[in-house]
Amino acid sequence: MYNPETYGFYDAYLERFQAEARWSMELTRAAVRVPTDIDVAVADIASRPGGGLAVLSDTFNLINEATIHAALERYRLPHIVPWRQFVAGGGLMSYGPDGDDIFRRSADYVDRILKGANPAELPAQAPTRYELVINLNTAKALGLGVPPSLLAIADEVIE
Repeated sequence: MYNPETYGFYDAYLERFQAEARWSMELTRAAVRVPTDIDVAVADIASRPGGGLAVLSDTFNLINEATIHAALERYRLPHIVPWRQFVAGGGLMSYGPDGDDIFRRSADYVDRILKGANPAELPAQAPTRYELVINLNTAKALGLGVPPSLLAIADEVIE
């Protein structure tokens, strides 16, 4: 699920996802532009057997996190999101940048600027630490088993 107006590189993401997929699946675009589109998109995906949803990390989805969470809960749809806090609040699974690590590294930038560094000359930084968080309570509520191998590599398991 993504908003084409705030996530312009969706096609590149989809191509990469399909190239990496080691299983047979049908991928469906769930383009959402306004909050009311969220419920419609989730209901549509939930109506298909074996469906699940990857919520992409765009500003629209982050702003509408509560609406997305409510729809996923209402339709009992398995999902993965990029935000740890979503899973801590009852979501199923997240994989994304470690927000604490990003803030810690930001402090270094502030320190360098306060010491006279020119912000325009500082290198751009991408996240270096990603975390996988799984909520076993939500998995159980959805009737899903989580393989021990996945639990073993998770950074955090919420029980």
